[in-house]
Amino acid sequence: MRISVVVMVTLSYVTALHADVQPQKDFNLQRFAGRWFRVGLAYDSAAFAPYRDKMRISMGMITPHNNGNVNLTMWDLTPAGCVSKLYRYERTNKAGQFTYLSTRHSMMKDITVVETNYTEYALVLKHKKFEREYTQVALYGRSRSLRPEIIQKFRDFARSRGFPPEAVLTPPHGAENCPPIGSGR
Repeated sequence: MRISVVVMVTLSYVTALHADVQPQKDFNLQRFAGRWFRVGLAYDSAAFAPYRDKMRISMGMITPHNNGNVNLTMWDLTPAGCVSKLYRYERTNKAGQFTYLSTRHSMMKDITVVETNYTEYALVLKHKKFEREYTQVALYGRSRSLRPEIIQKFRDFARSRGFPPEAVLTPPHGAENCPPIGSGR
């Protein structure tokens, strides 16, 4: 009995923690489409800690479909070279919120475009339940370099979500040839 009460209170707290995050007002998928660079990342997974120093800015391409779904192709530089991954985001009943099936974890994850001005930056929140709650905040930019005020906005938002300073990263530039020319540039 005591355990179920603790679980219910914990679940209520976690649900309330993410319930206040709303997508960008009047989100416009067509304006959001195109090339983005992931220039900031906040992640609370202990398994991620050994990779923090290896992170580099990566590039992604958002391709919308007529039904409101989205493909995201991300390119990352790894020791094996430049690799791409395709993510298929399904629209929800709220513009700016998506779900996708993580093949790595075999589970659904929620994606919310929290804030964007479409031409310079976007703050995106990823949330999943997997043995415990996991959250990730990403800062995307239309270029690899963003104004210090935007970087600070990202840091402040990540801290407001409970991330400690060491979990909030702004990695250095990656290789200029990742993705290779002709792969979505």
